[in-house]
Amino acid sequence: MLVKTYGSTLHGINAITITVEVDVGEKGVSYHLVGLPDSAIKESSHRISATLKNIGFRIPKKKITINMAPADLRKEGSAYDLTIAMGILAASEQIVAEDISQYIIMGELSLDGTLNPIKGVLPIAIQARKEGFKGFILPVENAKEAAIVSDLKVYGVENISEVVDFFNKKIPLEPTIVDTRKEFYANLSEFPFDFADVKGQENVKRAMEIAAAGGHNIMLIGPPGSGKTMLAKRIPSILPALSLQEALETTKIHSVAGKLGKNSSLMTVRPFTSPHHTISDVALVGGGSYPQPGEISLAHNGVLFLDELPEFQRSVLEVMRQPLEDREVTISRAKFTITYPASFMLVASMNPSPSGFFPDDPQNTSSPAEMQRYMNKISGPLLDRIDLHIEVTPVPFEDLSAERNGEKSIEIRNRVEAARDIQTQRYSSLSHVHYNAQMGPKELDSYCVLDENSKKLIQNAMDKLNLSARAYDRILRVARTIADLANSQELKTEHLAEAIQYRSLDRDKWLGG
Repeated sequence: MLVKTYGSTLHGINAITITVEVDVGEKGVSYHLVGLPDSAIKESSHRISATLKNIGFRIPKKKITINMAPADLRKEGSAYDLTIAMGILAASEQIVAEDISQYIIMGELSLDGTLNPIKGVLPIAIQARKEGFKGFILPVENAKEAAIVSDLKVYGVENISEVVDFFNKKIPLEPTIVDTRKEFYANLSEFPFDFADVKGQENVKRAMEIAAAGGHNIMLIGPPGSGKTMLAKRIPSILPALSLQEALETTKIHSVAGKLGKNSSLMTVRPFTSPHHTISDVALVGGGSYPQPGEISLAHNGVLFLDELPEFQRSVLEVMRQPLEDREVTISRAKFTITYPASFMLVASMNPSPSGFFPDDPQNTSSPAEMQRYMNKISGPLLDRIDLHIEVTPVPFEDLSAERNGEKSIEIRNRVEAARDIQTQRYSSLSHVHYNAQMGPKELDSYCVLDENSKKLIQNAMDKLNLSARAYDRILRVARTIADLANSQELKTEHLAEAIQYRSLDRDKWLGG
């Protein structure tokens, strides 16, 4: 008897439905699994055999042929255990299989029949709804995540026996229901860190507000203990709230990477990722033999924090140059190409010198040659893609011991959102630009018109600081954001002057002079 069950595989952050055809013949005793399965799927025969025996069923001693279609697409992982097991039970007529083809069925089996959680549930559920499946049967730990998708019945089960009884009409399964919008809006403002806890550092907070308002990349430069990491961790609390569409897209990426955790549903706050400086280029941008999203994709719609930037391998940093411009990363292999979204805000930190102190600090023991080697660890093109360079100095004792708290994140966030609203209106007719950091040459010409005084100011800055053309564009983008925060349609000289002062690393002293 031939029976078809359905599972799904991941391609990037999207899912492709897999048809598992199980044929149990009358003559011979064999077990053939075809359709480009990987080792984990090939090993499923042993898990399935032991599981079925332990719940009172068996793999029939007949000729069993299992085809996973489309046959030219490689399938990976143990999530097809339940799909194949239910196909074998239905094809050997050990269970009723009237409507088994109307469901996506996935889950990894333990030998006692318990179902273990799987990865990539959200994109699978989205594809199942798109293709008109009646429901999705999966491990209970993944049920809340899949239930985000409306108009699809999601059944979370703990054991394969429940699935067997469901198709045998012995017990009904209760669908998991999640009020997506209620859960989304209820958790929009839950942050573990707040700028109210930060004492002093008003100039750095101002720079971070500008960076958040325009989606600009930012570099924090200061000695150890000056608060660079503490400040960076608070940036998500002042970024505009995720839209529901952004939340779904972010959740899909984390789901595919298996980073959501058990009983999780929709991500409601912007992600913050902070990889160690020993990370490889593949782990950062994504890829591998079986491509997975990298840290820059996990930071999509959020913040990527690179602490101690010069300690990262230069080759690792260089692979970020293209994603920083294109807001996506493309991974190409001989047989396929995958594109992962990577629209993130880069926040980097570094010591001012190998000794840890600013070049003009008496405690600095680094020679000009050592300073040069230290700065050469970061390429000029990468620095050009960082809009703001901010010096973070140690907080004086008077500020540390002050009793009053700093401004709350929610107050800064309100100003950031007001500036973003201006940008949303401005770029409403453009599909590729949503905030100032994404402006191209045409947008700069249209929205960053300079008067004669402003032109002279930036010309002097270009000559004295030896700025590149890309740095010039960055200054204009930052100045446009400063003007938006001031609710000014015109780009004024004071906006440009403030933007220029956020290019600390372009000054001569950073070259060891």
